[in-house]
Amino acid sequence: MGKYNKLGLLFLVGFFCRINFLFAGEDIMLTNTVGKLSAGKEIVRIVCFGDSITGVYYHTGGRRAYCDMLELALKNIYPDAKTEMINAGVSGNDTSAGLARIDRDVLSQKPNLVVIMFGMNDCARMPANVFSNSLKSMVRRVREIDAEVVLCTPNSIYAEDPNRPVAKLAACAETVRNVAKDMSVPLADCYRAFENVRAANALEWKFLMSDTIHPNMNGHKLFAEVIAESISGKRVKLNDVQPYSPSLPFIFDRLAAKQPLSVIAIPPYDRIIPEFLRKLYPDAVINMISWPVTGTSIGDIEKWAKGIRNMKPNLVVVAVPAEVQASDDEHYIRSYDWVLNWSLDFGKQTWDTIAILPSVTDIHIKTNDLARAALARRVILGKDIGFVERTAGDSSTPGDILLRWFQGQQKVWVNFRQKKILDRNGKM
Repeated sequence: MGKYNKLGLLFLVGFFCRINFLFAGEDIMLTNTVGKLSAGKEIVRIVCFGDSITGVYYHTGGRRAYCDMLELALKNIYPDAKTEMINAGVSGNDTSAGLARIDRDVLSQKPNLVVIMFGMNDCARMPANVFSNSLKSMVRRVREIDAEVVLCTPNSIYAEDPNRPVAKLAACAETVRNVAKDMSVPLADCYRAFENVRAANALEWKFLMSDTIHPNMNGHKLFAEVIAESISGKRVKLNDVQPYSPSLPFIFDRLAAKQPLSVIAIPPYDRIIPEFLRKLYPDAVINMISWPVTGTSIGDIEKWAKGIRNMKPNLVVVAVPAEVQASDDEHYIRSYDWVLNWSLDFGKQTWDTIAILPSVTDIHIKTNDLARAALARRVILGKDIGFVERTAGDSSTPGDILLRWFQGQQKVWVNFRQKKILDRNGKM
């Protein structure tokens, strides 16, 4: 065989291998994005486009979502990468609403990469063919501006939403897979990742969820891991990512400006917090609202929490006692999640919320309450909020533990504010 015939054969083999590779719908290279992330010479602009699951809302803690976790995951894989993350998630959206705002919220940002996750609302409203066609339109619109795309299936959910039967959501996930395959788009199969966790350990799956359909920050970290792998082909774990910091920006801003504080706290912190805040700020004006929990169940505490958003506080302190009753572990986990959810503003936060673990309040938790205290810790860690716990060997009073924590947070806030001023001056 002649030299050119051999070259031609190699070209054809490579061509057909590439065709098979593309139409597999998986492991499709994002050449431009990966090249720029690897080189670290220019900013890679990434838009995460979707509904409330993409956006920043109460279910993750109201300060970050998977868009932010994806940035951390990519910087772990590409240490020199320069990224700009834009969250274009809007509560209640389906693909029809997404298409109506894609020019304004996505294409106008001139992205290098668009991560698309819809389906949770489409499965409740849209025929499968409309959903499919809308996704394809989104992919085409993004490609028209020479940007790359990743398609994501949504997470799996509890089997109790009448508008979202599990079989219908599973079918929506399959539609996303088919569109990814048909259009040669990388797929981040988040639905499968969530279901793999549930199949291995149903309790662990519950710790990914904030409510019936929305994942908490644990779930958003899993989203980011799956999406980062679909971009890079490399796995990364985000288990060690700490809660958003500073934990108390709103109250320290108000205290520094000598503005009054409205604080909601579960006893004994309704008494403790005013005492030590006045040690830090002697002139502080504090309106204290006590959150009753004595003799109540976790369900009762959840019901009381429903009124918190209407109160518009500046600080909410959640400290559910270890001995609080619940019918079973699932009820306890899901009610505790809603205690935290109602303690947060619906969207991006306008007040601070912290959680105090049972070990702080009671150093000698009764043996039969230890299991529930451990569950409480897992639920709290699923939110991206500040929390206080007693370290091993620390016999300090709850007030002393909390005072030290607040003093540490005050230092974090001062450094954060100084950095913001320096950044602002640097851009002037």
